[in-house]
Amino acid sequence: MFKGSMVALVTPMRDDGSLDVSALHRLIDFHIENGTDAIIAVGTTGESATVPVDEHCEIIRHCVGHVGGRIPVIAGTGANSTSEAIELTRFAHEARADACLLVTPYYNKPTQEGLYQHYKAVAESVAIPQILYNVPGRTACDMLPDTIIRLAPIPNIVGVKEASADVSRVPKITQACGDSMEVYSGDDATALDLILAGGQGVISVTANVAPRQMSDMCKAALKGDEVGARAINDRLMSTHKGLFAESNPIPVKWALQEMGMIEGGIRLPLTPLASEHHETVRAALRDAGII
Repeated sequence: MFKGSMVALVTPMRDDGSLDVSALHRLIDFHIENGTDAIIAVGTTGESATVPVDEHCEIIRHCVGHVGGRIPVIAGTGANSTSEAIELTRFAHEARADACLLVTPYYNKPTQEGLYQHYKAVAESVAIPQILYNVPGRTACDMLPDTIIRLAPIPNIVGVKEASADVSRVPKITQACGDSMEVYSGDDATALDLILAGGQGVISVTANVAPRQMSDMCKAALKGDEVGARAINDRLMSTHKGLFAESNPIPVKWALQEMGMIEGGIRLPLTPLASEHHETVRAALRDAGII
C-alpha cells in the first residue's frame, strides 16, 4: 500500500516552543518537491510525546490540508492507553489521513497477548489502514514477529514499522504474511538491508534533511539495484549516525535549523543539541552534500 522513502516529519516550533505552521507547510512542500513518498505526521520525530491532544490533532489537520492529496499522509496516533489511541485514530480518519501509525504502548510493558488485543481493538474501532510500530529501544516493549503475524489477518492492519534493527525478522514476517503485511524500516542505518531483505521502504529521520537522496536510495533498492543503492547509502551513513548524536529529534531539528528550514524550538524535557555535537552533525551534513 505504501512504499519508498517516508519521512518521519519534525514538528517545526518557534523559539518559544509554539507550533510554526508556516514552517510546517514549507517542509511539506520541500518533501514533495524532492521525491518523498509519504509524510508521517506527529510520530516520535514529530514530538508526539510532548504535544497535547488538541495540538496533535491540529498538526494532523494542517498536514492533510496542505498536502492536499499530493502524497499520502500517515498520522501518528499511538498511545499507551488503548482508548486514547482509538480517539486519536478516529480523529485522523475524520481528518482524511490516508493511514495511521501506532507505536507499541510504552511504559506499560504489555504482554504479547496485550499487544494483540490493543491493536485488534484499535483496528476494529476505526476503519482506516493502520501500520504497527515496533521500537523496543524507546518503549521497553518488543512486539515479536509471531504477534505481528497473528495481527496480519485483520484487514486494515497493513504494515509494520520495524525499528528493532533486526533485519532477520523481515523474511519471517513476509513469508508468513505475503502481501497482507508490508514491512518498513524504522532505522535509517539498516534501512537498505531491510529493503533488500523484502521490506517496502523506510520511515526515515534522515529524509528530513536528505529527502532526494533517501528517495533515490529507496527507488534503487526496490528495483533491485543494490550497487546504486549502496553508493547513495554509503554517502548518507555518517548522517544516519550523526542524527542520533543525542536523542531523536534533537539533532535533526538542529540540522534543519542549520539549513535555514526551521527555527530552533523544541519542547522540554528535550533540549537543544549540546554544543559539543554541533560539528559532528555539521560534518555529517557536509559528507552527504546536504550543506
